[in-house]
Amino acid sequence: MEVQTRFFGRGESSTPPCPCGYFNHPEKECICPPGMVQKYLSKISGPLLDRIDLHVEVTPVNFTELASDRLAEKSELIRDRVIKAREVQATRFGSKPDLHANAQMSPQMVRDICKITPAGQALLKKAMEKLGLSARAYDRILKVSRTIADLACSEEIELEHLAEAINFRSLDREGWAG
Repeated sequence: MEVQTRFFGRGESSTPPCPCGYFNHPEKECICPPGMVQKYLSKISGPLLDRIDLHVEVTPVNFTELASDRLAEKSELIRDRVIKAREVQATRFGSKPDLHANAQMSPQMVRDICKITPAGQALLKKAMEKLGLSARAYDRILKVSRTIADLACSEEIELEHLAEAINFRSLDREGWAG
Protein backbone atom coordinates (compact mmCIF):
# COMPACT_ATOMS: atom_id res chain seq x y z
CA MET A 1 0.00 0.00 0.00
CA GLU A 2 1.42 3.33 -0.98
CA VAL A 3 1.02 5.82 1.84
CA GLN A 4 1.21 9.50 1.08
CA THR A 5 0.76 11.87 3.97
CA ARG A 6 1.17 15.16 2.26
CA PHE A 7 -0.49 16.44 -0.84
CA PHE A 8 2.53 16.90 -3.07
CA GLY A 9 4.39 13.62 -2.85
CA ARG A 10 5.48 11.01 -0.39
CA GLY A 11 6.58 12.11 3.01
CA GLU A 12 5.85 12.40 6.66
CA SER A 13 4.38 15.88 6.87
CA SER A 14 0.79 16.87 6.38
CA THR A 15 -1.24 19.81 5.21
CA PRO A 16 -3.44 21.59 7.75
CA PRO A 17 -7.16 21.50 6.87
CA CYS A 18 -7.53 25.30 7.03
CA PRO A 19 -5.41 28.49 7.05
CA CYS A 20 -5.44 28.86 10.87
CA GLY A 21 -4.68 25.14 11.37
CA TYR A 22 -7.34 24.49 14.02
CA PHE A 23 -10.27 23.06 12.06
CA ASN A 24 -11.69 20.06 13.94
CA HIS A 25 -9.19 20.56 16.79
CA PRO A 26 -10.52 19.01 20.02
CA GLU A 27 -9.48 21.94 22.23
CA LYS A 28 -8.86 25.02 20.08
CA GLU A 29 -11.44 26.79 17.99
CA CYS A 30 -10.97 27.38 14.28
CA ILE A 31 -11.10 31.12 13.58
CA CYS A 32 -11.60 30.82 9.83
CA PRO A 33 -14.77 32.44 8.47
CA PRO A 34 -17.63 30.22 7.15
CA GLY A 35 -16.74 28.53 3.88
CA MET A 36 -13.02 29.26 4.24
CA VAL A 37 -12.09 25.66 5.06
CA GLN A 38 -13.91 24.31 2.01
CA LYS A 39 -12.37 27.02 -0.17
CA TYR A 40 -8.93 26.22 1.22
CA LEU A 41 -9.34 22.49 0.56
CA SER A 42 -10.80 23.06 -2.91
CA LYS A 43 -7.39 24.34 -4.00
CA ILE A 44 -6.32 20.70 -4.06
CA SER A 45 -7.38 19.40 -7.45
CA GLY A 46 -9.46 16.25 -7.88
CA PRO A 47 -6.85 14.61 -10.15
CA LEU A 48 -4.19 15.22 -7.50
CA LEU A 49 -6.39 13.77 -4.74
CA ASP A 50 -7.05 10.74 -6.95
CA ARG A 51 -3.33 9.93 -6.81
CA ILE A 52 -3.27 9.73 -3.02
CA ASP A 53 -4.30 6.33 -1.65
CA LEU A 54 -5.19 7.31 1.90
CA HIS A 55 -6.88 10.49 3.08
CA VAL A 56 -6.81 10.52 6.85
CA GLU A 57 -7.97 13.35 9.05
CA VAL A 58 -5.82 13.39 12.17
CA THR A 59 -6.66 15.50 15.20
CA PRO A 60 -4.23 16.20 18.03
CA VAL A 61 -4.29 13.78 20.94
CA ASN A 62 -5.02 15.45 24.26
CA PHE A 63 -2.89 14.93 27.37
CA THR A 64 -5.44 12.71 29.13
CA GLU A 65 -5.35 10.19 26.30
CA LEU A 66 -1.55 10.32 26.08
CA ALA A 67 -1.18 9.75 29.82
CA SER A 68 -3.79 7.00 30.10
CA ASP A 69 -2.92 3.44 31.05
CA ARG A 70 -4.96 2.11 28.15
CA LEU A 71 -3.19 -0.78 26.50
CA ALA A 72 -2.28 -0.24 22.89
CA GLU A 73 -1.29 -2.84 20.37
CA LYS A 74 2.43 -3.50 20.62
CA SER A 75 4.61 -2.26 17.78
CA GLU A 76 6.16 -5.71 17.41
CA LEU A 77 2.75 -7.23 16.65
CA ILE A 78 1.99 -4.55 14.09
CA ARG A 79 5.42 -5.04 12.52
CA ASP A 80 4.88 -8.81 12.32
CA ARG A 81 1.50 -8.30 10.65
CA VAL A 82 3.03 -5.91 8.10
CA ILE A 83 5.89 -8.33 7.37
CA LYS A 84 3.40 -11.17 6.80
CA ALA A 85 1.30 -8.97 4.49
CA ARG A 86 4.41 -8.01 2.52
CA GLU A 87 5.34 -11.71 2.23
CA VAL A 88 1.86 -12.46 0.86
CA GLN A 89 2.33 -9.71 -1.70
CA ALA A 90 5.83 -10.93 -2.61
CA THR A 91 4.34 -14.38 -3.26
CA ARG A 92 1.44 -12.89 -5.20
CA PHE A 93 3.80 -10.93 -7.48
CA GLY A 94 6.64 -13.48 -7.48
CA SER A 95 6.61 -13.93 -11.24
CA LYS A 96 6.75 -10.16 -11.80
CA PRO A 97 10.10 -8.86 -10.50
CA ASP A 98 9.11 -5.22 -11.03
CA LEU A 99 6.09 -5.54 -8.69
CA HIS A 100 6.46 -5.61 -4.92
CA ALA A 101 3.21 -4.21 -3.50
CA ASN A 102 -0.50 -3.97 -4.19
CA ALA A 103 -0.14 -0.24 -4.94
CA GLN A 104 1.88 -1.11 -8.06
CA MET A 105 -0.84 -3.21 -9.72
CA SER A 106 -2.04 -2.21 -13.17
CA PRO A 107 -5.78 -1.66 -13.68
CA GLN A 108 -6.07 -5.12 -15.29
CA MET A 109 -4.29 -6.75 -12.36
CA VAL A 110 -6.66 -4.98 -9.97
CA ARG A 111 -9.59 -6.59 -11.83
CA ASP A 112 -7.92 -10.01 -11.69
CA ILE A 113 -6.64 -9.94 -8.09
CA CYS A 114 -9.09 -7.70 -6.20
CA LYS A 115 -12.28 -9.70 -6.63
CA ILE A 116 -15.17 -8.60 -4.45
CA THR A 117 -18.52 -10.19 -3.67
CA PRO A 118 -21.81 -8.92 -5.10
CA ALA A 119 -22.45 -7.25 -1.72
CA GLY A 120 -19.03 -5.60 -2.00
CA GLN A 121 -19.83 -4.47 -5.54
CA ALA A 122 -23.08 -2.93 -4.31
CA LEU A 123 -21.26 -1.12 -1.47
CA LEU A 124 -18.59 0.20 -3.80
CA LYS A 125 -21.17 1.26 -6.39
CA LYS A 126 -23.09 3.19 -3.75
CA ALA A 127 -19.89 4.87 -2.53
CA MET A 128 -18.86 5.75 -6.08
CA GLU A 129 -22.22 7.36 -6.78
CA LYS A 130 -22.55 9.12 -3.42
CA LEU A 131 -18.99 10.45 -3.34
CA GLY A 132 -18.65 11.03 -7.09
CA LEU A 133 -15.46 9.00 -7.25
CA SER A 134 -13.35 8.59 -10.37
CA ALA A 135 -12.14 5.39 -12.02
CA ARG A 136 -8.71 6.05 -10.50
CA ALA A 137 -10.27 6.29 -7.01
CA TYR A 138 -12.13 3.02 -7.70
CA ASP A 139 -8.86 1.22 -8.42
CA ARG A 140 -7.17 2.77 -5.39
CA ILE A 141 -10.01 1.64 -3.13
CA LEU A 142 -9.65 -1.92 -4.42
CA LYS A 143 -5.85 -1.86 -3.95
CA VAL A 144 -6.18 -0.55 -0.40
CA SER A 145 -8.93 -3.13 0.30
CA ARG A 146 -6.60 -5.89 -0.87
CA THR A 147 -3.87 -4.57 1.43
CA ILE A 148 -6.25 -4.37 4.39
CA ALA A 149 -7.29 -7.97 3.68
CA ASP A 150 -3.60 -8.98 3.51
CA LEU A 151 -2.98 -7.35 6.89
CA ALA A 152 -5.96 -9.29 8.29
CA CYS A 153 -4.55 -12.54 6.80
CA SER A 154 -7.68 -12.88 4.68
CA GLU A 155 -7.65 -14.58 1.30
CA GLU A 156 -10.77 -12.67 0.28
CA ILE A 157 -11.61 -8.98 0.37
CA GLU A 158 -14.43 -8.84 2.90
CA LEU A 159 -17.05 -6.11 3.24
CA GLU A 160 -15.29 -4.64 6.27
CA HIS A 161 -12.02 -4.35 4.30
CA LEU A 162 -13.83 -2.55 1.50
CA ALA A 163 -15.69 -0.26 3.91
CA GLU A 164 -12.43 0.67 5.63
CA ALA A 165 -10.78 1.49 2.31
CA ILE A 166 -13.76 3.63 1.27
CA ASN A 167 -13.51 5.43 4.60
CA PHE A 168 -9.93 6.40 3.73
CA ARG A 169 -11.29 8.58 0.90
CA SER A 170 -12.44 11.35 3.27
CA LEU A 171 -11.28 14.21 1.05
CA ASP A 172 -13.47 12.90 -1.76
CA ARG A 173 -16.57 13.46 0.36
CA GLU A 174 -18.71 16.40 -0.61
CA GLY A 175 -19.04 18.72 2.34
CA TRP A 176 -15.96 17.39 4.13
CA ALA A 177 -14.53 20.10 6.35
CA GLY A 178 -17.51 22.38 6.30
